Amino acid sequence: MKLRRDFYLRPTLEIARDLIGKTIVFNHPDGTMTGIIVETEAYIGEEDPACHAAPGLTKRNSIMYEIGGHAYIYMIYGMYHCFNIVTEAKNYPAAVLIRAVEPVVGIDLMRRHSPARSKKLTNGPGKLCRAFDLSLAQNRLDITGDILYLEDREKTVRQIGISPRIGITKGVDKMWRFFDTDSDCVSGS
Repeated sequence: MKLRRDFYLRPTLEIARDLIGKTIVFNHPDGTMTGIIVETEAYIGEEDPACHAAPGLTKRNSIMYEIGGHAYIYMIYGMYHCFNIVTEAKNYPAAVLIRAVEPVVGIDLMRRHSPARSKKLTNGPGKLCRAFDLSLAQNRLDITGDILYLEDREKTVRQIGISPRIGITKGVDKMWRFFDTDSDCVSGS
């Protein structure tokens, strides 16, 4: 069942945890790709020093100020894209970074997009976007639509781990990273 707008309008930490086990569906022009979300991180508001909204509203982060349920895709290091899901109410900038998924459908297509050749195809935000061919072209997409969206396929996750966010230098004390402890597709510890 496709996740509806109300799923994304809840508190960001709840959403980040609840996304573990949900399925990303991307109807790419070359074929459909899906993956089970196994790792997320929350970024919440202008008071969170690691959040892109910390400096206030900018052209780059303006999508974070829209209503929950939109894609926020940006480029880091001039070469990698990161896929986030905007959460909560309009004008409250928050998002969940999708750090890793377990590939399910369209693995051959993912391999055509990515140099990774193992199960480590999507174990990191940059690898995930490369494999799924997500780029700035999908930034701002409504993820309650039919191109890029999430589904609840009622996958049971036995245990969800919680840790500080990784790969950042500010706000490292926040325990806002969630991951499936049984998945070998999680990006790191």
